[in-house]
Amino acid sequence: MYRQGIEGLPYYLGVRSLADIATRDDRVVVLNILGGESSHVTPISHAFSGGNIVFGTSPGRGGQVLETPGGDIPVYNNVREGLDAGHSFNAGVVYLPPTAVRDGVAELVRVNPGLKKIVIITEKVAVHDAREIRALGQANGVDIFGGNCLGVADSWNRVRIGGALGGDHPEESLQQGSVAIFSNSGGFTTTIAQYLATGGWGTTTLISSGKDVYIHYAARDFAYGLANDPRSKAAVLYVEPGGYYEQELAFDKPVVACVVGRWKTKLTRAVGHAGALAGSGDRAEDKERWFMEAFGTEGLFTPEAADPSRLVSPKGAVVTNISHIPAALTAVMALHGAAPDFAPRGSLALKPWMANDQRLDLPAELALAPVQAMAPYDQQIGALGRQIGAQVARQNMKDRSGASLMDSRTQVTSVHGITVLDLARVPLEANFALPLVHEIGSENDRAMLDIAVAAEVNLVGDATLVAAEAAREAGNTPNTVMAAAASIVGSNRVGRALACARALIDLFAFSGLTDPRDEDFDVAAIAVDEATRALFAARPDEADDPRPEAMTQAVRDRNCRSAFVRFLERLDQRPSRDALLAAIAMTIAWEPLMRKKISRLTAETLPWYLRLYGVMVGASIPAHNHQPGSLCGIPRAERFGTWTMADLCYLAITGKKPTAAQARPLQMLIGLLISNGPGAISAQGAKGAVSADGPQTPGRVQINKAMVGFLTHTGYSHGGNGYEGMAFLLDEFKDTDLRDPTDADHGLDLKARAHVFAERYAVAKTQAKEMGREVRALPGVHHPVFRGDAVNYDPRERFIAQALAEDGAYNIFHAYYLELVQALYDVGASPYVFCVNVDAVIAALLLGLLWTDYKTGALSERDLESAAFTVFLYGRMVGAAAEIDDHLNRGRNMDTRTPADRCGYVV
Repeated sequence: MYRQGIEGLPYYLGVRSLADIATRDDRVVVLNILGGESSHVTPISHAFSGGNIVFGTSPGRGGQVLETPGGDIPVYNNVREGLDAGHSFNAGVVYLPPTAVRDGVAELVRVNPGLKKIVIITEKVAVHDAREIRALGQANGVDIFGGNCLGVADSWNRVRIGGALGGDHPEESLQQGSVAIFSNSGGFTTTIAQYLATGGWGTTTLISSGKDVYIHYAARDFAYGLANDPRSKAAVLYVEPGGYYEQELAFDKPVVACVVGRWKTKLTRAVGHAGALAGSGDRAEDKERWFMEAFGTEGLFTPEAADPSRLVSPKGAVVTNISHIPAALTAVMALHGAAPDFAPRGSLALKPWMANDQRLDLPAELALAPVQAMAPYDQQIGALGRQIGAQVARQNMKDRSGASLMDSRTQVTSVHGITVLDLARVPLEANFALPLVHEIGSENDRAMLDIAVAAEVNLVGDATLVAAEAAREAGNTPNTVMAAAASIVGSNRVGRALACARALIDLFAFSGLTDPRDEDFDVAAIAVDEATRALFAARPDEADDPRPEAMTQAVRDRNCRSAFVRFLERLDQRPSRDALLAAIAMTIAWEPLMRKKISRLTAETLPWYLRLYGVMVGASIPAHNHQPGSLCGIPRAERFGTWTMADLCYLAITGKKPTAAQARPLQMLIGLLISNGPGAISAQGAKGAVSADGPQTPGRVQINKAMVGFLTHTGYSHGGNGYEGMAFLLDEFKDTDLRDPTDADHGLDLKARAHVFAERYAVAKTQAKEMGREVRALPGVHHPVFRGDAVNYDPRERFIAQALAEDGAYNIFHAYYLELVQALYDVGASPYVFCVNVDAVIAALLLGLLWTDYKTGALSERDLESAAFTVFLYGRMVGAAAEIDDHLNRGRNMDTRTPADRCGYVV
């Protein structure tokens, strides 16, 4: 049974007009008024509505009050207590938990015969309870709104009942006008009102219907109230999938229906609103069709449509984007000769408060200029603008990295988003800069890095060379030799260079310099005090150091541009090598620093890395090759003025300058070896060293010690094992008369050689199996990930093979490996054609570089092993720098330790 309401309706509906839904005469009680959401929203509603809330309930907290700008609201334990205290109300708002909503509604109905409306804010009320709530309302003549809604509001009456319609400033959002809103989404109810104002349309009544499975005040009731509200000339409906409330609706006023949720079609459970899960025939697409049929339109309205006349009618239009609502409404109302309610207020054009195009050449429509933000955000953004560089949140970085990532499917590692395969194809200088600038540097920056490292690599007369040579003579491996030298490059060795870097950042940060290569930037405008000037000057005890002049001359010889070097030159004093190192570092780091791609800490410490790069490469060159003014016989001016990182690395390995054809494979090798992700033993050593020093106090972290940590975590198995592939190839080719492994006309029958080896290997494999022994693994052949196909490939090997082909290059050792895996299959030694893995490519490329020196006796097999290890170290030096900087910026103190409960004891 239901109480008789409006005549002619088959159910009770007490509200005849939308104008009656939220009025100044309504008096409201709020259940659970002191709850988290209500205690924030209710004071705003009370003040905006002229003090319409008479009391609230909160069991066990009776006698308290809720303070509001419109006066204190008394709180009682239950509704009966409030009535007994002399209060009266006709509307209830329910903020109770879902399981308590039915009982709360029952209490309101039972104790107050004068109750006329209830607004249920709570979401996910059980369908069974919702049915009983509906029955209570129908039997007792009470209109119910919700659940899962934000209440109702009226822009004419300046009233809201229930939730947060209009936000924290409803007086701004609820502008009086001629459009009623009915929305399944509470938040979008307010947003639509704000969007309408940009088209000049104000609002009358706003109803957040909610979108639980059961909607009490539904679209059909809204259509009735709209018809009887003379203030409302049109309506906007915001509709989600699920339910048939909107089917076969009849409106006698224009309507814009915004139907959303096509993406929910394939969902099997509710996401967001419980009732927004489509069943049979109530998808978003179905509802679009319902409205288009009702309006007589032929498609979805968009402002950009070529022929919008087909998409609107006097009855309305359908959109799927709320930003299209104002234009659609204006188009529909124009067919009625109706103009907007007032002049447009604002616009829906994107108005970014901040912009950073990351140097991308964006089309004009995307390159949006930032606008002044509203208070208080303008002050906050201003403070952000005064921050120099990126701000990185600290977290536990054990076995994690923000610098490197290995793809488990391809086994390809990326460093700052660039794969090692791509790094193998760019100049080495770009690779050595990447860890600290997080991008591939410009040609100018690469040349500047070449100068910086060249200035550090000749260690003549330096303690680092003494330490390295002592380690070498003691029989240590290349990593230990490098570690001995790196240990000397402590904070006192780089302190002035770091201080110069900090000073340059302070001087230029707010100068307007964005491009350090800008020759028109006026460095004379940079004011510098005497103390800072003295910091940049060479000391008297440095008078015999020729490097500052050689560095500045090299900058000119290479046509490099640097505002920082020009600034030092303008100071009219002899700059120190440290000052020039800092100036070069700032030239390289400045653009990513200003774009907040790197942190200030990273930029400030870049000189330390540059010095370590030079010292570590220099340490791999025997002491007798370090002479005043020359390195391996190469004069200083030539090295500073023209040499690249590839030249220096090749020189360190062979004692000779490479040709372009020799430098290219070395560049590819080092690029491939840069990183295997944060789980690699070498990366763990670097990260552990930073963690032990305590990155939360970054000034205490010894970057050189972290480099030593990487070096001590390499060895014969991790780094030196690169020689195994070379040793295998030496066994196969050392007795041949091969002269040039890069000449395709070598005269050797690789297929036959591979077949002979494969047959021997097949016999050895059978014998080993019979004897219960493991068969010897072939270096560079097979990989546990790339297997199972008839013919298998390591994508890293394929990438390098393609690069070599594009360069017109040939490598006999690589070609032999390809013949070998086919031969192994042909003779039955493998179940399918194994892949040639990346280790084989590394061995082939390196042996190709060193073969001639080996055959002439200039290099022994021990030298080849050291060379393989050293090339590995050059690559991982770059990867270690990336992990060190990342952990320094992100990590926490001692975060790489393993908890005791994860450690085991073995007897």
